[in-house]
Amino acid sequence: MTRPLIFDGHNDLLLKLFRSGGLSARGMFETGSDGHLDIAKAKSGGFAGGFFAVFVPSPMSEERDEEKMQNPPYDVPLPDPISWEDAVPVALSQAAILLKLEEDGLLRIVRASGDIETAMTEGRIAAILHMEGAEAIDPEFETLHVLYAAGLRSLGPVWSRPTIFGHGVPFRFPSDGDTGPGLTDHGLRLVRRCNEMGIMIDLSHLNEAGFWDVARHSTKPLVATHSNANAVTASARNLTDKQLAAIAETDGMVGLNFATAFLREDGRMDEDTPLETMIRHLDHLLEKLGEDRVGLGSDFDGAKVPSEIKDVSGLPNLRTAMRTHGYDEQLIEKICNRNWIRVLRSSWNEQ
Repeated sequence: MTRPLIFDGHNDLLLKLFRSGGLSARGMFETGSDGHLDIAKAKSGGFAGGFFAVFVPSPMSEERDEEKMQNPPYDVPLPDPISWEDAVPVALSQAAILLKLEEDGLLRIVRASGDIETAMTEGRIAAILHMEGAEAIDPEFETLHVLYAAGLRSLGPVWSRPTIFGHGVPFRFPSDGDTGPGLTDHGLRLVRRCNEMGIMIDLSHLNEAGFWDVARHSTKPLVATHSNANAVTASARNLTDKQLAAIAETDGMVGLNFATAFLREDGRMDEDTPLETMIRHLDHLLEKLGEDRVGLGSDFDGAKVPSEIKDVSGLPNLRTAMRTHGYDEQLIEKICNRNWIRVLRSSWNEQ
């Protein structure tokens, strides 16, 4: 079944298209590709849209990192920081791809929660321009304002490697997120500016100290777009029960990450991962957060996901697994889309 429609907390389609040729490769989204996400797969799976990440990759080998994550325990070295001068052209190129996809009529960039509901009604993919790691943001926030005008409405201060704004978690198992210092003074200023502008702060990839810095200084709900429960899988990328309690207290939200290394109890990056592992995390998140604060944050086109899902077209299998486990239709609809719309309405200064 392709209902309810799924609005998803994270994908890396823009990075995939950027690496495949940039603007000239955007046709892959319409005609199909070997990746997780394109128009045909979205229709087949009942994918309504989500957070489309702008991400500046490091020159280090991601394949080598994935190999290490297949053999726990592991502690993958973080890449070196990336300068603003190097990050800006990459970030702008990826943002331009999303703008061009909208111009081609293939999706709609959403700037208000009502836009998501409208796009779902019209059958158009709803896309939030998201930034995963703020390397392309300068201390004066000039590029922040430019990207906001282009549609930026969600931002993670770091993607694991350090930025001028803060420090992230390594890909380490077993571990928690208590791995170093948190936000810098620039990072605290960034949180305040995003609050003022209505840009949601994403806690995924921040270390624990940075998480608590955001919790102390942000006036908005605490949100992790693609993270899981550390009590189930002891990965540094996953959230402790104490962090989940803080998210619940602010009426925030967590999107379940489909990356198998953050789902499996053994921490392995292995596609041979049953859907029951995803349900185990959902159960824990629902217990700690409540049914109004849990959604999905797949990491499509950015991670190895369970083979029973494989790509966006496999999302019906997850809906079936939730029904088989005993989730009622109201709860499934909340997890699939309603909870994201609720938290975005609050994060974007709409109420």
